[in-house]
Amino acid sequence: MKRAIISADDFGLSVEVNEAIEIAHRDGLLSTASLMVAGPAAEDAIERARRLPTLGVGLHLVVIEGASVLPHQRLPLVTGQDGWFSSSQLGLGVDYFFRPEGRKELAAEISAQFEAFARTGLRLDHANAHKHMHLHPTVGRMMIDIGRRYGLRAVRVPLEPPEPLYAAGTYTDTLGDAALRRWTRLLRHQARSAGMATNDWCFGLAWSGHMTPDRVAALAAHLPEGVSEIYFHPATRKNALLEKLMPTYEHEAEFEALCSSGFRTGLAHAHATPCGWQDIQPA
Repeated sequence: MKRAIISADDFGLSVEVNEAIEIAHRDGLLSTASLMVAGPAAEDAIERARRLPTLGVGLHLVVIEGASVLPHQRLPLVTGQDGWFSSSQLGLGVDYFFRPEGRKELAAEISAQFEAFARTGLRLDHANAHKHMHLHPTVGRMMIDIGRRYGLRAVRVPLEPPEPLYAAGTYTDTLGDAALRRWTRLLRHQARSAGMATNDWCFGLAWSGHMTPDRVAALAAHLPEGVSEIYFHPATRKNALLEKLMPTYEHEAEFEALCSSGFRTGLAHAHATPCGWQDIQPA
């Protein structure tokens, strides 16, 4: 049986992202979105989510390249004076794994983000992390352990199999891709040990920012058996912040893909049924 969770990241990053998510849920195939609770447009995103009761909203945990909930004074090691996390996966990875103070600050910030989500009054649909930082063993464990106290029951595992990508278009598998696929086993083990539901497959990594209508239609037609999450970074247009953070991303094309007839046709061709995180049972 083939099922597909159609999701969007960066809800709350900008009004343009929020607009695209609202329209793609109402007029397209988008079923879930992941909220940046400290994003510049988080309040706008929360208002939209409250009037979209069928949109599943989860936490997009930010512990790299984004704004923190706690002030810099509470996170002096892992944030800058501007209250933003570094963009260095290596540097933060070392702080979170090897430095006791880094782990303490990480736990405090993760708790603060789940608490901020709880204050919205929205149901916690799922959780994942910006830049897939929950693949870091310390981040993943803390996200799951802390999240469980706030009702978390579903976690994204970013395992992208190469075969559907080969079938859908141009793709080159690398040693790094293969290593990443193996590394996801730890996160899946962490989630399942905690009784969390997970997706089987995840699409949007190799073509991140370039999930264009043609690519998505071809991919949908070649989905594997099981639950596939297909995630996007949509926006109605690019603003200065999106240009700064993701200059090469095709946000408008990804928005178009979510509402395209080709995407629907591809899913129908594969006999894939759209679903949400709450439809998945823990393994």
